[in-house]
Formats: sequence, structure tokens, C-alpha cells
Amino acid sequence: MSSTFGEIFRIHTYGESHGGGVGVIIDGCPPCIPVSLEDIQYQLDRRRPGQSEIVTPRKEADTAEVLSGLHDGKTLGTPISILVRNTDQRPSAYEEMAVKYRPSHADYTYDAKYGIRAPSGGGRASARETIGRVAAAAVGKQVLDKIAPGIEVLAWVKTIQHLEANVDPETVTAETIESNIVRTGDPEMAADMIEHIKKIRSDGNSVGGVIECVIRNCPPGLGEPIFDKLEAELAKAMLSIPATKGFEIGSGFSGTLLTGKEHNDPFVMKDGKIRTTSNHSGGVQGGISNGETIIFRVAFKPTATIISQQDTVTDKGENTTLQGRGRHDACVLPRAVPIVEAMATLVLTDHLLRQRAIMRV
Repeated sequence: MSSTFGEIFRIHTYGESHGGGVGVIIDGCPPCIPVSLEDIQYQLDRRRPGQSEIVTPRKEADTAEVLSGLHDGKTLGTPISILVRNTDQRPSAYEEMAVKYRPSHADYTYDAKYGIRAPSGGGRASARETIGRVAAAAVGKQVLDKIAPGIEVLAWVKTIQHLEANVDPETVTAETIESNIVRTGDPEMAADMIEHIKKIRSDGNSVGGVIECVIRNCPPGLGEPIFDKLEAELAKAMLSIPATKGFEIGSGFSGTLLTGKEHNDPFVMKDGKIRTTSNHSGGVQGGISNGETIIFRVAFKPTATIISQQDTVTDKGENTTLQGRGRHDACVLPRAVPIVEAMATLVLTDHLLRQRAIMRV
């Protein structure tokens, strides 16, 4: 199973949803980087369950334990290991699912590939695995702050099913996003989104939507053609997040409606720097950052586990039915916002270190 991400700033996540714990090993982090444990915990708190009335009620403190790689608040240049223990497992809620495949989950495909799986909570396929990613990205952000200060990564809920927020990617702030439990950058839409999620949950159903993300002040030159283009790395990172089904950057699919004359981003000199007068490219051209704002969107499907009876089959190939149990999000997007930010941060950290290595040759 592939559990490693990155080339220079490499992370390796481990653990199952209902095992003893989950975590990450970070390799390739430069030495002497100041690391705040409070910043790591803050990001984990944004991702954790039980934080509001519209997310799963599973009660986990998600307290980070740094086991190695730091001394007196600075990185040693050695592997950094971070562990978060699981404390609220309820495997009894998954006894029926041990022999019945949950529709649109990874149960059947894991059995087909490995011949074995951890049925409680989805095992490695659970979004709980992303704890390690968020913790690693919190370290990565502090690396960025040290070697490339000014880079800012912000994500927000753009849509919940048919409800769409009106957000200006150039001006939206973290404070605005965090001011509401649905984590949209449009406070006027927040109440409607929250009520919609509550209604769907009361019906035993679920909804999906789109998260939008902006990267500001990214220097030009990041990304490695041909196969490690920056947008390709971002796409891989985002589509590795559980429940994702789509990725687009810049104009995305809507760009197909424009002509080349309309879509091209003319260059202009501004304050001694090469800039563009428009940004249909979304900050990436030829697979390399051009210094403009990077903006992309990630589509999340409706949560697969719903508290309604569905048709399925057993691991013996028998037709049956299954009603979802356990504690699940009716909409994953509010908790996915910090995960999207985390994966974008990991891509940037890795590519910034890769570019520094190139420039030193």
C-alpha cells in the first residue's frame, strides 16, 4: 500500500481508524526550523470530529504527541514522528459491516486487492488517516514561514450541493472562514448551508460539494515538468483525500467555453516584476508557478455512509441489505477544509525544497 507522499519533504502516514492510533513520520525536513506544537494542535483541532453540531459526534481530543525529530523547539533534520492516539473506538457498530460491503465504500475493493481489510471505521480508507497529513502540513507551514515567508494557503467551502457561496479569493481571510462552523468564506450563506446539512442528516442522507483553495504569494518557478507539474502534483494530492471526485485549476472546465484570445493571460511589467493582467491559468503555466495567485477547486461526493437501508452483497456473494450505523458526517466538507489546505501546503513545501536543490547545483 502506498502511504508515502513527497520527494524531498516526504511524509509517511500510518494507523487505522479504530486501531491504537494514527500518525505520520516526516523525513527530509531541514534542521533548525522552529516548530510550534501549539500550531500543530490548532490544525488538528480544525480537523477533529465532534467540533460542532454538523459533524460526526465521535469524541476524540486528537492530541498530538511528537516522538522524535525536535529538540528545544527546533527540528533536528532527523525523522519527525507524530502520534495521535484513538480513544473513542466503537468496533461493535461495525460487526454487520464486517461481512456486508457498504455501498460506495472501499470495503469490496480492499478485499479484492488485499484479501483482507480492517472493517471497523473503514481502517486505512477512513478520513481519520488524514490526521497524519494535517500534522505534517503544520510542520511544513513552519518550514515555509522560515524559508519563503509570505506564502498563504486558504481553503473554504464553495458549495454545498446546490448552495453556492460568493467568495473573493483575493481578499477572503482565515478569520472569515473560521467565523462559521461550515467554514465558508461567505458568512451570509453560512446559515443556509448549515440548515441544509441538518435537514439532510435528519433524513438519514448526506450531501457533497466543492472546496475552493487559494495560494497567495507563491514564487514563480515551482513545479517540475513533465510528470511532476505543479498542477498535476496538486491534483494528485487533492484526489488522494477520501471522498474526492474532481479537481480543476484556474478556469478549469469553464475555460473550454472561451476562445484562445479570451483565455490567454497577457504579460505586463508591474513594480519591476513580470505579471499577468488576467489569471485564467490559475497561477500555473507549463506546469510551473508563474507568481500569480494559484486557485483550484476540489469536488467531494456525498458521504458514503447514510442511515438508510441500501441494497448490497456479503463477502460470500449473497444479496442482502444494510443500514448504516456508527457516527458519520452528513457532509464532509467543513472538516475537509483544513485537509485541502494541508495537502496544498505539503506540495508547496516539497516543491520549494526541490527548487532550492536545483538552484544549488
